[in-house]
Amino acid sequence: MVLAEKGIGVEIVDVDPDRPPEDLIDLNPYNNVPTLVDRELVLYDAGVITEYIDERYPHPPLMPVDPVSRARTRLALYRIERDWYSLADTLETATGARATSARKILRDSLTASADAFAASSHFLNDELTLVDCAITPLLWRLDRYGIQLPKQARAVEEYAERMFAMESFRRSMTEREREMRD
Repeated sequence: MVLAEKGIGVEIVDVDPDRPPEDLIDLNPYNNVPTLVDRELVLYDAGVITEYIDERYPHPPLMPVDPVSRARTRLALYRIERDWYSLADTLETATGARATSARKILRDSLTASADAFAASSHFLNDELTLVDCAITPLLWRLDRYGIQLPKQARAVEEYAERMFAMESFRRSMTEREREMRD
């Protein structure tokens, strides 16, 4: 979504995480994705990559300019990764009671955050930020994870619909991602 928002053309190579190609193994000591290769620079970790892209291509900016707001944005990104994406990772692989528990925790956490989603047009901000770019793909997958938000989370659903309608989000999706909600 960051690349689409900035209008950056890229070549995306899909890889099977169970059988990473040799060049990924040579480039990234963790053999994971995403991995960005930009000339002689190789980056891995989605957070590092998105901040690099935002700094390398500064318009439109997706990080606030003042240090306090930037720190708050980084903290929000850290919490989203640690609290919500860790549960999503569990839902990608777990079954039974473990998946049921992760589903409930994620649903309840998103519901408890409804006021933050309602506070402004974007997540805790009036402008699109890297936080929105991190949250939107997770919200897109809720149906796939079997998560139905309760009516108390209406603000989360309204936020999600606004983000899903953004051209940059629509352009950023793979065919597989589009099929998740068809």
